[in-house]
Amino acid sequence: MRKVTVVGAGMVGSTTAMRIAEQGSADVAIIDIYGDLARGKALDIAQSLALTSSASRVEGGDDYRLAEGSRVAVITAGFPRQPGMSRADLMEKNADVVRKVVASVAEVAPDCVIVMVTNPLDEMSYLAWKTTGWDRHRIMGMAGLLDGSRLAYFAARELGLTPGQVQPTVLGSHGDAMLPLPRFTSAAGVPLSELLAPETLRELAERTREGGAEIVSLLKQGSAYHAPSACAARMVRAVLEDEGLQVAASVLLEGEYGLRGVFLGVPVILGEGGWREVVELPLSGEERKELEDCARRIKERMEELDGWLAGS
Repeated sequence: MRKVTVVGAGMVGSTTAMRIAEQGSADVAIIDIYGDLARGKALDIAQSLALTSSASRVEGGDDYRLAEGSRVAVITAGFPRQPGMSRADLMEKNADVVRKVVASVAEVAPDCVIVMVTNPLDEMSYLAWKTTGWDRHRIMGMAGLLDGSRLAYFAARELGLTPGQVQPTVLGSHGDAMLPLPRFTSAAGVPLSELLAPETLRELAERTREGGAEIVSLLKQGSAYHAPSACAARMVRAVLEDEGLQVAASVLLEGEYGLRGVFLGVPVILGEGGWREVVELPLSGEERKELEDCARRIKERMEELDGWLAGS
């Protein structure tokens, strides 16, 4: 059977591993610096599979040789965001962790696809690409799918629909430079911009941007993991099954949307080997300007990361 590795046995990582194992589409390896934590989570998940039709095997530990032969590696390792902490505050804190993790995965699974979940998402995806030197299509950050899921929930609540009736579009950064697009978001087939007042749309966009921080504030300790793990597992399935699924993800742009050399959340087509192509939406002048502003802010943080790499 195919294999997927999840690095990080915290709540996001272990829940992602559980979802993938329950799908039955791949064996799952969970790797964590705390080997017994990973082994315990793996054993717990494996014992739950008797109640499903899954034939997946689940292993855990601290040895990266567990990742050998993996088709996809999901990186969740790192420090979670605490109340009052911005995603930018996390960058240097998590950069050292992610660089070591990605280098270790690349050594034993040189042909895999990396799905980055660790925050700050865009910067850590860039770091993974810099660390591996791989083709850009094999590195992507799980962000837009999660942001879109949040927007779909908030919009559905406003309209009295189920979240599945909302088809969201959120571009830009996973954070303060996020760009929800109501014109390209539909509810029961109708653009959101035709269903809700501009003020309501602005409120939905702001709550979507603050979706992660809202959960962090409510939990007091830790951060969201149910929705992030669902999104990561969905992306993994799309790659394994070569689905041609369109999702928003953070990828390296090299000319798409007129942007170059920046990891940015845009619609992409997922399939075997990673993402195949960027889907370019017909943005208005104002929407394009906002996307360019997002890209500029991310690029500034990427340059900060380059400075850290040069001095480390």
